[in-house]
Amino acid sequence: MQITVAGEKKEVEDGLTVSRLIELENVETPQYVTVSVNEEFIESGSFESHVLKDGDEVEFLYFMGGGR
Repeated sequence: MQITVAGEKKEVEDGLTVSRLIELENVETPQYVTVSVNEEFIESGSFESHVLKDGDEVEFLYFMGGGR
């Protein structure tokens, strides 16, 4: 099946979960990443069970702190 990850189309295996995609994409500090699928945020507790579908658009978001 085909999904879009951070604007790039990719062929991935059927039944791919968000958690497995995070591993495959070598996401740095996965414990701090926020994931949206089709512009809807996915709860981190659902990463293991949320199965991606053909045509999904996935974004990895990092919230940075700091400054004054």
